[in-house]
Amino acid sequence: MAYSRISFQASRGEAAQEAKAVLGARYGDVPAEQADVIVALGGDGFMLDTLHRFQELGLPVYGMNQGTVGFLMNEFSPDGLDMRLAAAERAVIHPLRMRALGRDGNTYDALAINEVSLLRTGAQAARLRISVDGRTRMNELVCDGAMVSTPAGSTAYNYSAHGPILPIGAEILALTPVAAFRPRRWRGALLPMSASIRFEVLDPDKRPVNAIADSTEARDVVSVDISSARDISHALLFDPGHGLEERLLSEQFQ
Repeated sequence: MAYSRISFQASRGEAAQEAKAVLGARYGDVPAEQADVIVALGGDGFMLDTLHRFQELGLPVYGMNQGTVGFLMNEFSPDGLDMRLAAAERAVIHPLRMRALGRDGNTYDALAINEVSLLRTGAQAARLRISVDGRTRMNELVCDGAMVSTPAGSTAYNYSAHGPILPIGAEILALTPVAAFRPRRWRGALLPMSASIRFEVLDPDKRPVNAIADSTEARDVVSVDISSARDISHALLFDPGHGLEERLLSEQFQ
C-alpha cells in the first residue's frame, strides 16, 4: 500500500531529531491529523507513547530505531522510505484495559499495549489475591509484584520476569509473578484473551502496591481489574521478513 502523506514523530534525543529533519525534508512532513501513516523515530518507549497519543486517528505506525533496543522498530535508513512503507507488513495488536481502585477511593483508568503490572512500594512483599472471570484462583500470592502481558509485550518486562514469549496471533495473555515467595517458584499462568482478571491487594496499609499500565501509574491501589480492549486496535508496520511474528519467534531461539 502506498502512503503519500507522512507524519514524522521523533523522541527528544538528538539523533531522532536530526533524523526527523532529514526525512521531513526528503519526503515531506505533515501534521498527524493530515497524514495517512505515522513514522516514529526513537526507541520502543517512544513507539508506545506514539501509539497511545495517536490512538484515535487509527493510523498505521512505522517505527525506525533511534533508541536502544528497538524491538518494535525497523532499522533506520533515510533511503527508500516510500518503497519500504509500500511493502511493509501489518501487525494488528490490542491493548489491555486497566481499572484500578485507590485507597483514596479514586478510580484510575488506563490502557496498556505491553503490560499492566502491580509492584510493591514498601519494604515488605505484596500480598495479592487473584481472580479470573469472577472465580478466585489464588487466595494469596506473596511476591514483589505481578503482571498481565499481551503477546506484543511478552518480550518486554514479562520476559525479564521469566514469563513466556507469546506468538503475536495467540489469543492468550500471560499472567506472570515478580519474585514469587509463596507459592514458592510459582511461574504464572496462561489465560484466554477473553479473561477478566482481578487483583486484590491484601493488607494495603502495611504492604502498599502501585499499578502501572505501560507508563501510566496508579499509586496505592486496593484492587486492579484487567481485560483485553478488543474494541481498540493498533496497526504496526514492519519491513518484509522482519515482522512482529518473526521477531517473537526468533527471540525464543537466541
